[in-house]
Amino acid sequence: MKLSHRVQGFTLIEMLLSVACIAIILGISLPSYNLLLSTNDLDNATNATVGSFRRAQVLSQTSSGDTTWGVYVATGSILIYKGGSYASRDVSYDEVEAISSSISITGLKDITFSKMYGLPNATGTTILTSVKNETRTITINKKGIVDY
Repeated sequence: MKLSHRVQGFTLIEMLLSVACIAIILGISLPSYNLLLSTNDLDNATNATVGSFRRAQVLSQTSSGDTTWGVYVATGSILIYKGGSYASRDVSYDEVEAISSSISITGLKDITFSKMYGLPNATGTTILTSVKNETRTITINKKGIVDY
């Protein structure tokens, strides 16, 4: 009786086809993944900015520290500060929240809310733009209502 000893495994062609399929799938999915990351960074920065505006307004309305509170939005961070302006703030009360440095910010960047009433010292829009040129617009009206 003759026993056949057969070697099992993958051929070179099967391996090349597998690698080619993986490369094609990655080539198709990476641009979508980058767009998803960019959109996520923009949404996170928008939510953080709106939350900071609302927090500073509430701190002013409750007269926390018997003074006004404000927000300064810069590339890479959002700063909630205690005081009448960013330049004259009490740095020991600064609350900094990091946002993606890939987000560019235009428009209203520094806003202070009045003590007790929480009315803004300025009205207008803050525009956040991602590297993929997607934008989110945050508007503050004269009553202090933040809309986005």
